[in-house]
Amino acid sequence: MPSTARLLATLMLLASGGPAREPEPPRPPIVVFLADDLGRAECSPYGGREIPTPNLARLAAGGMTLTHAFVASPSCAPSRAALLAGLDPMRNGAMLNHARPRAELKTWPDHFHDLGYEVVSFGKTAHYAQVTGYGFDHASHFGYHQDDCVEAAVAWLARRKSDRPLCLLVGTNWPHVPWPEEAAGGAAVRTLPPNLVDTPATRQARARYAAAVAHADRDLGMVYGVAREHLGADTLFVFSSDHGAQFPFGKWNGYDVGIRTPLIVAWPGRVARYAVNRDAS
Repeated sequence: MPSTARLLATLMLLASGGPAREPEPPRPPIVVFLADDLGRAECSPYGGREIPTPNLARLAAGGMTLTHAFVASPSCAPSRAALLAGLDPMRNGAMLNHARPRAELKTWPDHFHDLGYEVVSFGKTAHYAQVTGYGFDHASHFGYHQDDCVEAAVAWLARRKSDRPLCLLVGTNWPHVPWPEEAAGGAAVRTLPPNLVDTPATRQARARYAAAVAHADRDLGMVYGVAREHLGADTLFVFSSDHGAQFPFGKWNGYDVGIRTPLIVAWPGRVARYAVNRDAS
């Protein structure tokens, strides 16, 4: 089963061209987009029907949807530290929320610097300001719900001029709370997950959460579009979430709803379009 720790190793292998290094291939641009507290079941490529996610559907149509992707923790800081340190929380030291991995560990930027990459972060990729300790060439807009992070990433990428290959991480704050107020009526919610109690308050919360998911999908579309425009057809694009949604049995819990996340990979000419990987081994 894919995990955040294994994702780092996989991307490094792909970026290096695989085990064969003669002749050395060009380094592909890599873009990783992370959602915050996004449940897998709400994503249309995974069967979600209540919340329109057209950009997720577009990404899935252009690549592979993995059905059995799991993160290392159902809470934010440990999950993201596992991704950026390449080790599970028990091994990297960030076992509790707000914890940091051990300072001596080699991190995601270190590994990609070894491959010649410029490694850049916008938004919530690590746990807020902890991102400054990972060695990114540039890291900004990592404040709590600093929601102009996606616009900043798009603008930066549009004006970037560099001969170095790029590994860009963008973390939207959505659908992390506070959810938008404008969807508080609850009228858009037709069905609820079976583990939730059906009350007016629950439906109101789900409607606001749905609006936040739509914001995450919008942000994904912005980054995906500008990446294809400015980085070219060989861009390896990865989408995932740090863990499940902030509802009972989701975030903070080791149930599937908490740790089984969406993972979609698009790489034109390298990864088949409309592909689904159901490997649970």
